[in-house]
Amino acid sequence: MQCNFCEWRCNLADKKHGVCRMYREEAGAVKERFPHKWCTYGTSRIESLPFYHVYPGSRSMTIGTTGCNMDCRYCSNAYVAKEDPGKIQETIYEFTPRELVRMAEKLGCHNIVFNVNEPTMSLPSLAEVGREAQKAGIPMGCLTNAYMTEEATALMAEIFSFFNISLKGLNTGFCRDYLGIPGIGPVLRNIRRLAETSHVEITTPVIQGVNDHEIDEFAAFIADVDREIPWHVFRLLPEYKMKENAYPSVEAINRALEKNRRVLSYIYFHNFIGSDWVNTLCPQCGALVIERFSLGCGGDKMGGFYCRDNKCPQCGYAIKMCGGWTDWHAKEGAR
Repeated sequence: MQCNFCEWRCNLADKKHGVCRMYREEAGAVKERFPHKWCTYGTSRIESLPFYHVYPGSRSMTIGTTGCNMDCRYCSNAYVAKEDPGKIQETIYEFTPRELVRMAEKLGCHNIVFNVNEPTMSLPSLAEVGREAQKAGIPMGCLTNAYMTEEATALMAEIFSFFNISLKGLNTGFCRDYLGIPGIGPVLRNIRRLAETSHVEITTPVIQGVNDHEIDEFAAFIADVDREIPWHVFRLLPEYKMKENAYPSVEAINRALEKNRRVLSYIYFHNFIGSDWVNTLCPQCGALVIERFSLGCGGDKMGGFYCRDNKCPQCGYAIKMCGGWTDWHAKEGAR
């Protein structure tokens, strides 16, 4: 029995659980080992996840499970993503899809975002949550590494309205040595597929001396898909197997990004306190259309939204957006 959720296509026969250890074979079918089990749930500003062009100002309910199909040497969530899922089941929560959606409603959340580990680890449960969220009029999004099959990508496009896809490296050696996968081809394929029908933003964690020389190539690929895809460049603060590495230079990375701001409409450089590169400027006239503050890892916050109807107030240029401005305090703002 082969699991067709991610590109590993693991054989689950003889009680094997595959690379991610989240699926099993039962009566000739692939089943989740831990359906409806969640490692976390809470609320967050959508900008801190990060989504900069999705319901700006909105309140997101964030959820996650366990497991991952990559082995990133610098992973900041390795305590959840790489730990044996069977060993941490006593410390996680069990909620039905309806219970999760009802909690989102009670917490005044405008959307639900899966953001802790890789969503393909729990795709059947997420499909059920998606159906309940759709009934309630609550859009769903996720963060994903996109190392998944075409079949799983099609299912993800049905569940989620918006995606932040982690494009970590292009070089085969980097993929093998730092991500634990044979190559980046499936990720590039799935970015193109999802960008056809869904809102996509892309995040690239930069490791100085390792993948920073690929910045121009990252920008060229994204521009070839759609030059208006928002690109989040992270100053990586490595953990897991790289916690002894020095932090990258803000100045050096920004210099490498500067010329690519003519290639892509929206480049953001953050994941550190006080970044000057988190505001949205109109690609046509350069006017400030969305103001944000960078408060460090996972702490971004919107300061002002100046593009009524998602158009530049100066020249009328249409700003790429999924949904519109949403009042954090308005429970029905994004429904």
